[in-house]
Amino acid sequence: MARLLVFDLDGTLVDSSRDIAAAANEALRLVLPGAVPIPQAAILSFVGEGARLLVERCLAHAGSDLPADAVLPVYLECYRARLLDTTYLYPGIEDALDALGGTALAVLTNKPGDMSRAILDGLGVRRRFDRVWGAGDVSARKPDPDGLRCLMNDLGVGAGETWMIGDSATDVLAARAAGVRVAGVTWGFHPAALREARPDRLFDDPRDLVGLATA
Repeated sequence: MARLLVFDLDGTLVDSSRDIAAAANEALRLVLPGAVPIPQAAILSFVGEGARLLVERCLAHAGSDLPADAVLPVYLECYRARLLDTTYLYPGIEDALDALGGTALAVLTNKPGDMSRAILDGLGVRRRFDRVWGAGDVSARKPDPDGLRCLMNDLGVGAGETWMIGDSATDVLAARAAGVRVAGVTWGFHPAALREARPDRLFDDPRDLVGLATA
């Protein structure tokens, strides 16, 4: 029986797509006056491996040779100012979390940890999670398995009792490297790449995640 369910954040628990895209385009306008806005779909294809890579890919798309490390603080400031402008829990997520009340729940994301906790606080669900960890809380970002392993060690749960739940191939790779089972969710940002990564299970409705507690 699963004792720990570890959720990704963006594209899994929350739809943050418009706020991320707005922040990225605002940052580009600040560092590249006159830059053509990048379509939201393109920006979402850059999401999932941390803010620095998101910024690097946006700059490349804009044809800029500015260093990502110089623009990253601008993006983070823009994003921090609009964390909850349009971000919301996917329909059915809150119901699933309620039904999973007897199971240990955690979040492992490549988004900065303080921002992740602020989002879940603002949406009223942070208390449902035993741990909410992101960039700055762990030594390496997914797909590196270290964060997942540290979570399991911290909560005293073995790999055979854990599921990773996410919307991207990055989550699948992290889970495989940590030796845990992985469930993919098709409502997120990267459904095609997720299917190609072949998670152990696929879910189309958040409410069906409750079945993992007995898997």
